[in-house]
Amino acid sequence: MYTYTDFDEAFVRSRVAQFRGQVERRIDGSLTEDEFKPLRLMNGLYLQLHAYMLRVAVPYGTLNPAQMRQLAYIADRWDKGYGHFTTRQNIQYNWPKLQDVPDMLDALADVGMHAIQTSGNTIRNVTADHFAGAAADEIEDPRPVAELLRQWSTDHPEFQFLPRKFKIAVTGAAHDRAVTKAHDIGLRMMRNDAGEPGFEVIVGGGLGRTPMVGKVLRSFLPKAELLPYCEAIVSVYNLLGRRDNKYKARIKITVHENGLEKIQELVEARFDTIRAGFSGHDQELLAQIEAAFAPPSFARKATDGYEAARLANPAFRSWTDTNLAQHKADGYAIVSISIKKHGATPGDATSDQMRVMADLAEQYGHGELRISHEQNVILPHVHKSDLAKVYAALRQADLATANIGLASDIIACPGMDYCALATARSIPIAQEIATRFDELKIEHEIGQLKIKISGCINACGHHHVGHIGILGLDRAGVENYQITLGGDGTETTTIGERAGPGFSAEEIVPAIERLVTGYLGLRRDADETFLQTYRRLGMEPFKAILYPSEEKANAA
Repeated sequence: MYTYTDFDEAFVRSRVAQFRGQVERRIDGSLTEDEFKPLRLMNGLYLQLHAYMLRVAVPYGTLNPAQMRQLAYIADRWDKGYGHFTTRQNIQYNWPKLQDVPDMLDALADVGMHAIQTSGNTIRNVTADHFAGAAADEIEDPRPVAELLRQWSTDHPEFQFLPRKFKIAVTGAAHDRAVTKAHDIGLRMMRNDAGEPGFEVIVGGGLGRTPMVGKVLRSFLPKAELLPYCEAIVSVYNLLGRRDNKYKARIKITVHENGLEKIQELVEARFDTIRAGFSGHDQELLAQIEAAFAPPSFARKATDGYEAARLANPAFRSWTDTNLAQHKADGYAIVSISIKKHGATPGDATSDQMRVMADLAEQYGHGELRISHEQNVILPHVHKSDLAKVYAALRQADLATANIGLASDIIACPGMDYCALATARSIPIAQEIATRFDELKIEHEIGQLKIKISGCINACGHHHVGHIGILGLDRAGVENYQITLGGDGTETTTIGERAGPGFSAEEIVPAIERLVTGYLGLRRDADETFLQTYRRLGMEPFKAILYPSEEKANAA
C-alpha cells in the first residue's frame, strides 16, 4: 500500500500546525464561530448536536495494522473509546474537545493519516471496492488509480471552492461493490476489444433530496487518459455548477439542467485543451504508485483443518457461509468482519476491537485491512487454514456475528443521536430491526437483503439504494418513517420506489417484519432474493402486505 513521502509528511504537518493556530485563536475569542467554521471544515471538524466531530480520511478504505492501532489509541486518549466507520470508508470521532483536535491530527500524521478534505465543497475521500486487490472477479486493483486521484485532488488550487462537495468512487471488478452510479464521478474498470484496461466514466449520480442514477459520459476511457479527463469534468462543473442554490449545486443537477450531450461536449473540449499539459508525468507517478500496491506473497499450502472445522462447529460454518467471499488466490478467502452485532450501533467499533482486528491483520492477513462503505471491516487476504483461529479471536472480541449481507447488516447514519441536520433517529430503529430478526431466527432463511436507513433527506444512510430503504422525517414534531422498495447499489443501480404513507417510530419495526416475512410467501423458491422477487412482482403485493387495512377498505 502507499506510504507517505517526505513531501506528504511535510504537507500534512504544516496543515496541522496551521490549524493549531486557528484553534488557539478560536478558543481565545480572536475568531468567531462563523469565521472559524470554514477553517475547521477544511480539516474535517464538524459541530454536531452535542459536541464537535472529527472525520478522518481512510483513502479508498485501506489501513495497515499500525494505523488501526493508532485509531484505537486516539479513541481512548481523546474520545470515548470507540470510533464510527462511515459509508465513505472514513472513521468519525463523535466527542473530541476542540483544544485536543490538533493533537489528534498530529497523532494521525504519525501514521500517515489526516482529515483533510473530509468536509467542505471540495473533492472528498476517494472510495473504492472494499475487496480491491483480492476479489476473484477483479480486472485490476483500482486502488492505485484511487491514490492517484487522491494526490491530484488534495489541495488542488482550482477545486477548493466548488459549488458543492464532490465524490468519486472507483471499482476494478465486474460486480460493482463501490456504488459508482450514485457518485458525482463513478469509474468502472473494463477492457476494450483489444484487452486494454480502461474505464466506463459515469457522471451525475447522487442520493440526497434529489436522488439520481449516474449517466455514462464515456463508455470507454483509456487508463492513461483518466486524470486529465477527470480534471476536465471537475473544471466544467466548477464553471457551470450553480452557486445560487445549494440544493441545486451538485453536478447531478448540472447534468440534468444542461443535458448529457452538452456536458459531454464541454468536457471533451476541456479535455482536448488540457490533455497535452499532463505530458505523461501522471503515468510515471501511477507506475510508482502501482509498485507500492504489489500483491502480497500468497502462501501455497494446504487448507488443513478448514473443512473439518466447518463440519465440527455449526457456528463457524454459519459464519463462513455469510462472512467469506471468494479470493483470487487459491486457498485464500476474503473475510468480512461484521460490526453490526444484533442490537449494536451499526459502524461503531471499540478501541479494543480495533486492536484485535489490527492484530489479526498482522498475524493472518498480510498486514492489510479495509473499511467497506457498508460500515464493516475487511481482512482481504486470509488463508483458509487460518480461518478457524481468526473466527475464535473474533468471537472472543464480540466480532463474530454471521450476518454479512443479511437483514441485520443495516447501513445507518448517525441520525438525531448525533447529527445537527437529522430530523429523526436512525440508530435506535436499526438496532430494533436487527434485534427483532435475531429473535425470529429467520435471517439465514431470508437470505440476501439490504436494509438502509437515513435520518433525513440527505441520505447518508444510502436508503435510496436499499432493497428496503427507510427515511426518517419530522411530521409536525413527530418522527415518521417512509419505506422505499427495490433500490439497488450495484452495477444495476436503481432508486427505490416509495411504498406509501410513513410509519411512526412504534410502527416501523412491525412494518418491516410484516414486509420481510410476507416476502417469504411471495418468492418462487429459496434462491429468489427479496430484490429479485420485487423486480418480478412489482410494488403492489408488497404494498398490500405493508398496508393491510387499506387493502381491506379497498376490497369493501
